[in-house]
Amino acid sequence: MLELLKELVLFFKEHKRYSLIPVLVVLLLLGALIVFGHGSVLAPFIYTLF
Repeated sequence: MLELLKELVLFFKEHKRYSLIPVLVVLLLLGALIVFGHGSVLAPFIYTLF
């Protein structure tokens, strides 16, 4: 996992694609929302957002 993060940082530095960072952050947050909201008590509240 750490190697993947290192590769992403090197990619952003080398190719100067800093505009992709917000996209990755949003995707990670949505993934975390799906994982944590799947079987929790907060699931009904998360479903009302969508």
